[in-house]
Amino acid sequence: MKLKDWIIAENDDLIALNKPSGLLSIPDREGKEVSLKRMLQEVYGNIYTAHRLDKDTSGLIVFAKTETAHKHLSKQFEERQTLKIYQGLVNGSLPATEGLIDEPIAEHPVQAGVMVINRKGKASQTEYRLLADHGLYSFVQFRILTGRTHQIRIHMKNLGNPIVCDPVYGDGKPVMISAIRRKFKLSKNEEEERPILGRLALHSFQLGFTDQHGKEMLLEAPLPKDIRATLQQLEKRKK
Repeated sequence: MKLKDWIIAENDDLIALNKPSGLLSIPDREGKEVSLKRMLQEVYGNIYTAHRLDKDTSGLIVFAKTETAHKHLSKQFEERQTLKIYQGLVNGSLPATEGLIDEPIAEHPVQAGVMVINRKGKASQTEYRLLADHGLYSFVQFRILTGRTHQIRIHMKNLGNPIVCDPVYGDGKPVMISAIRRKFKLSKNEEEERPILGRLALHSFQLGFTDQHGKEMLLEAPLPKDIRATLQQLEKRKK
């Protein structure tokens, strides 16, 4: 797919896209990997970062095209005035159908780029709501009230239901159809089974904010094909 295929909304002030999993939002320190911001800069020139998504998280992300729009959007994210809804698959069944996780998050004292629950960390709140319990996995919607690094991932690990295929806070195991279907056979052309979902099962689903002209915007990015396919197989298993 090309950059234009990822665009959800665009005007003179901003551009919102459905970022694929595995693509950096912004350049890393080394600057060797391709990033969405750099791709946008090649097309639009000046592009400003309002927020970011983890590399392996897919879904909605918005960038500003002007300094004025950047200040306006950044202020909303900093002051928690935006609506940020995620959807994802977690391992196992939740302890409750909905709840609020209110656990402070800090950087790991030794492991760079890894976060931990720590009472001396920054205040972090995640609301969760069960959408479907499939036993092996549950489909869950999250609303983050704060924007900490790896917030949903570390909160769900702490709850006992890490995000599926999370290599840092979970077991990192991909989803195989053989684990879902009771009667599964490899096709004659395949030597080994391929995962139906082999990446972090977390998606930025909705984003709500006000543009600099006072217009309220609620954007939505459809679930990617691999998560949709996994949910379809889980639904079939129920029947």
